[in-house]
Amino acid sequence: DVQLQACGGGLVQAGGSLRLFCAASGFTFDDYAIGWFRQAPGKEREGVSYISSSDGSTHYADSVKGRFTISRDNAKNTVWLQMNTLKPEDTAVYSCAAGLGFGDYTIPGSYDYWGQGTLVTVSS
Repeated sequence: DVQLQACGGGLVQAGGSLRLFCAASGFTFDDYAIGWFRQAPGKEREGVSYISSSDGSTHYADSVKGRFTISRDNAKNTVWLQMNTLKPEDTAVYSCAAGLGFGDYTIPGSYDYWGQGTLVTVSS
């Protein structure tokens, strides 16, 4: 069975840091781009960041650029999202997803597998 498990969320004060993990199993992890999305209450799901399968290139939403860093370890089937200088507007449920092939990985439709999210709450 394909599984994507996001974890590492929690409550943090503004300016603090959290590190999210996405652990994958049941598919050839190396072949898939991995993305992080978030959804805040009453808002649409937003692409946060992704890392490609081929060359490890990365992409960040403007809202997190310079504060978040995505990385992957194919030997461990894991992707991390290091989140620094957190802001209250970063509060959301964060989910990871895996996509195969060529596509626009900034949009949810490009992904084949989704995991359950982890809640990040940033207090002011």
